[in-house]
Amino acid sequence: MQTEKVVDYIVNWLKDYATKAGVKGFVIGISGGIDSAVTSTLCAKTGLQLLCLEMPIHQAPSQVSRALNHINWLQENFDDVRMTQVNLTPVFDSLVASLPAVDNEEDRFMSLANTRARLRMTSLYYFAALEKLLVAGTGNKVEDFGVGFYTKYGDGGVDLSPIADLLKTEVYEIAKYLGVNQEIIDAQPTDGLWGDDRTDEDQIGASYPELEWAMKMSEEGKTADDFTGRQQEVFNIYKRFNTANKHKMIPIPVCDIPSELK
Repeated sequence: MQTEKVVDYIVNWLKDYATKAGVKGFVIGISGGIDSAVTSTLCAKTGLQLLCLEMPIHQAPSQVSRALNHINWLQENFDDVRMTQVNLTPVFDSLVASLPAVDNEEDRFMSLANTRARLRMTSLYYFAALEKLLVAGTGNKVEDFGVGFYTKYGDGGVDLSPIADLLKTEVYEIAKYLGVNQEIIDAQPTDGLWGDDRTDEDQIGASYPELEWAMKMSEEGKTADDFTGRQQEVFNIYKRFNTANKHKMIPIPVCDIPSELK
């Protein structure tokens, strides 16, 4: 990958899109992870306004500190970068207390994890509307179009996706080129939706390099029978997630009414 040229291309694309849309810049949620760090840096490089939101919901202290350190780094290196902290923990707890009890606590736990992402999306769009900004998405290619590892109408609810054509390994390459803090580069990827230290790999069962390999094999028309051992296991994991989350990757189905019925 021609890293410098890719960075320039994305920055110019962002600036051109925002200018044509008639907005002042971008708003982005900073999680302390690699994707939001790279995306926010690319947005900052446009020279347009950048509002960084730090939105903890029972967040691990290490995630909060990485996020704040990154925002400080952005403000030291780029003009027109602002930050706002929105503590969503009381909002989340109040909502949980208002919801009825359920029999299956595991399903409830998963629903509440996704609710965290949707509360953050709501906050991002509040500030976007208030200050004429675009919500910048942080999803990469293998998450958005491979395994669908994001929350529908949560972190998937954005105005534009600057890094969605980059594999996770390419995002790391760009992070190093941009000078993103080493603590973010070294941190294990996590969606931060559980209030503990579980990683993306813990949840998925495969690393991002493995998933990128499986994505490539799937695009080449391979099947699980073409592999054995760990490769077959990873390929099956990829296909399971890809199939289950296909509804996130395609447009909302529309029921087209036959003309003769209208």
